[in-house]
Amino acid sequence: MNYFYLFTTLFFLIIQTGQGQELYQPRNIKAAFAQGTRAKSGAPGENYWQNHGKYDMDIKVDPQSKLVSGKEDIYYSNNSPDTLHKIVIRFVNNLHKPGAIRSSNASENFLTSGLNILQLRIGNNTYPIDAKSWGTEAEITLKQPLLPKSQTKLYIEWEYPLSKESGREGQIDSTTFFVAYSYPRVSVYDDYNGWDILPHNGRQEFYNDFNDYSFRVSVPKNFVVWATGDFLNPEQVLKPAIVKRLKKSYTSNKLIKIASTEEMRKRQVTLTKDWNTWAFNVKNIPDITFAVSNHYQWDASSVVVDSKTKRRASTQAAYSSNAKDFEHSVEWNNYALAWFSNNWPGVPYPYTKMTAVQGFADMEFPMMVNDTPVPNDFRLARLIQDHEVAHTYFPFYMGINETRYAYMDEGWATTLEYLIGIDEFGKEQADDFYKKFRISPYITNSSSEEDQPIITMSSQVSGYGYGHNAYGKPSLAYLALKDLLGDELFKKALHHYMNLWNGKHPIPWDFFNAINTGAGQDLNWFWQNWFFSNHYIDLTVTNVENDKIILQNIGGFAIPFDIHIEYEDGNMGSIHQSPSIWKTDIQKAIVSLKNKKPIKTLKVDGRLFMDATPNNNSWSKK
Repeated sequence: MNYFYLFTTLFFLIIQTGQGQELYQPRNIKAAFAQGTRAKSGAPGENYWQNHGKYDMDIKVDPQSKLVSGKEDIYYSNNSPDTLHKIVIRFVNNLHKPGAIRSSNASENFLTSGLNILQLRIGNNTYPIDAKSWGTEAEITLKQPLLPKSQTKLYIEWEYPLSKESGREGQIDSTTFFVAYSYPRVSVYDDYNGWDILPHNGRQEFYNDFNDYSFRVSVPKNFVVWATGDFLNPEQVLKPAIVKRLKKSYTSNKLIKIASTEEMRKRQVTLTKDWNTWAFNVKNIPDITFAVSNHYQWDASSVVVDSKTKRRASTQAAYSSNAKDFEHSVEWNNYALAWFSNNWPGVPYPYTKMTAVQGFADMEFPMMVNDTPVPNDFRLARLIQDHEVAHTYFPFYMGINETRYAYMDEGWATTLEYLIGIDEFGKEQADDFYKKFRISPYITNSSSEEDQPIITMSSQVSGYGYGHNAYGKPSLAYLALKDLLGDELFKKALHHYMNLWNGKHPIPWDFFNAINTGAGQDLNWFWQNWFFSNHYIDLTVTNVENDKIILQNIGGFAIPFDIHIEYEDGNMGSIHQSPSIWKTDIQKAIVSLKNKKPIKTLKVDGRLFMDATPNNNSWSKK
């Protein structure tokens, strides 16, 4: 008998006794719960499965032709109970093809010819492919179906050009490239949607299986490669002095200049073979990426990320000499990895390395970030890096379907960015940045799309509606929950969710149920209020008496707030209310006052929860 599932199911039923409402579920999500791949307790169901790939790749980057080419073996395991009659191949870089579906206009420098498939074999069969018709995903009908609990091997030879206009990937300059989405991969086949065939439109981000990768990147001499995964062969590509510095950095708290701009210019960094092949390896990760340059300088250090085991993670940075903020990148990364590991979310950083590369995207990848330099605003530069590094946990460690449920990771990264910002810059500055950058654009825009339910699939909202549903609104929901539960219980519930689902593919209903179980509370009223409604933030004071204050919740969100009171005798007071005040009546709240002294003035302050009509949040005695 599986006692874990028995215990969590019974506990879930206990806390659901007297439950007032069930959360809406689409038909495909209901089916997943019915087939036992997901449990109402919030845990993976007894029948949960996910597929897996082992990738062995040889990739070549030609700086002259700007062509990336490769050969890969993919050992793909069908762990599902289904017979697969097709395999879906995903190649996000086809976003650059002229006919690709995109969420915004593309310049001529953004466009390329896209992926060219030179050879494709699946099992014992060869598939003649003309990839000119491919989008960001393509369906291959199998000549021999892939049976349940079986494996097949794919062999692919491919090439594609790097786009001149760099965004999340492409040419940063004429000899510096951020090479992401760089290989054809098997798309996700999951228990609630089957094959993931959503086209990548440039706004959506990650949803990949947890795979194992062994890969080699060949570049000409004098080019350095920074990549996801453990660097296996430094002695075969770097000069001895550089190898010595790099290995020293793995156990050092201090910043070590692995390679300076001058050393790169004088060609004193790599071995002098015409081509060097850099080898990397990493397991159980959703993706790999790498960067290449012949002039970026290279910094490194390391930091303890697990206080119990004393495990360290390498922190590295690659940047040009004019990016002054990147001179602090390794220092900031050391601080961020330790802070995230020990505070919020309070889970040790799960990987062996984090590399920040100066680029254009402000974009996260497993073990790497591609960030825009902000040399004139170190505070903003640091917050950008903090945000992208925070994505390590969501969506990578947690395997979130970011294309459909962006709020499950962007909302958390925004929250973690704010919480570490309090520590780095003080609460006043962190609050100011959060309100101006994350909340004010949402609350001051009254268009109907701003108030679409957060649960709306991220692929079905656009423009500012996408941004607010992915970032600001869910972050406010998580902070409201933190206020509701208190830090200790909030962290306990969060860790319960993360322990259940790291390395797997949680969906929103898994999150809601896992937090309910972890907190030991039925919070469906809260999830219904924040994630399934068209609410916004708008409170008003309707009446004030000596012993009570009556508030109306026009906007409808269950928010925390403070009431600042000035009494007629000149004394001041302040009352904090958690979101629980709205649990029984979302439209009206009565705040009882222990102090019955006559009130002169009062003001309702939502702090981060900015009010759409702040003019009616104050009251003065006439």
